[in-house]
Amino acid sequence: MNFAPLAEVTRGAQPESIHTGAVAVVDLSGTLLYYAGDPHFPTFTRSTLKPFQALPFLRAGGPARFGFGSREIALMCASHSGEPMHIDTVSTMLARAGCDEHHLRCGCHVPIHYGIENRRPAADQTFSQLHNNCSGKHAGFLAYCVQHGQPLDTYLDPSHPLQTSIRACVAQAADMPQDDLTMGIDGCSAPNYAMPLSRLALAYARLAQGGEDPDFGQQFDDLFAAMTAHPELVSGKGRADLAFMQSAPGDWVAKGGAEGVQAIGVRSAGLGIAIKVADGNARALYPAAISALRQLGLLSSTDATPLASWAHPQIHNLKGLHTGEIRSTVRIVKV
Repeated sequence: MNFAPLAEVTRGAQPESIHTGAVAVVDLSGTLLYYAGDPHFPTFTRSTLKPFQALPFLRAGGPARFGFGSREIALMCASHSGEPMHIDTVSTMLARAGCDEHHLRCGCHVPIHYGIENRRPAADQTFSQLHNNCSGKHAGFLAYCVQHGQPLDTYLDPSHPLQTSIRACVAQAADMPQDDLTMGIDGCSAPNYAMPLSRLALAYARLAQGGEDPDFGQQFDDLFAAMTAHPELVSGKGRADLAFMQSAPGDWVAKGGAEGVQAIGVRSAGLGIAIKVADGNARALYPAAISALRQLGLLSSTDATPLASWAHPQIHNLKGLHTGEIRSTVRIVKV
């Protein structure tokens, strides 16, 4: 495995830990332009896959069938924080499809916003599958099944017609044979796929072009418009994807995934960027991504932008004393 340094964690002025990984930057043809480490490293896409998992539903006219607007489409692409705005929108999606929470198969976890806000739920607080960060995606899955008269209880089975349609769309968006996609099961129990990092970058370059794409023009237009219009629904308050998309409104579409994966599509430059942290630790991801954007000439400074606090995160101990920082060490190379 050929990984490059992405970021280091300091204690005082001394580096204490180093995170390695890979970066791939491609154009709309999939040509590799810049890289760090192995730009073709086989990478599970995790939640960066969500916009492409929505493609069969959009292709079939699902949003119009159920009255879904841009907010609902954004939730289908979301790893949301479980805030009221997220729960309300997912509940609306399920109701319009004639479903409810018990139809979901994503499981339940404590909403992400508690971790972001550094607080704990009340002892008597209860949660449901609506609070799962993937519930918007799953609500879209269920709506597709209702629209096509397909079984609801097995909608996550890899052989289900929904999932075979998703696999075909994912392969088409990444411009690779379906047989070259390696399947695994995601945290929300849906099939997920590994692909070369450069292919993930291509999918995001195409997504960012929206209506210009020859295969998914209308669908990518709808997805890009929804995600960039409602980045707070795609992620949540205090989240990195929100900060990326607010820093270049209407130009950058960004989506992170578990185990240190980040993808960004840049409409104005016709670029797709994908990053993987080798050890899966997301603390290295955002400084490295911001540095890559700066080295590509897409970001002059993070000052006075929503990304300011993400570029060099400061580390404090339990007493509040400053102990170090996380800083990028990535150097992208032109092909």
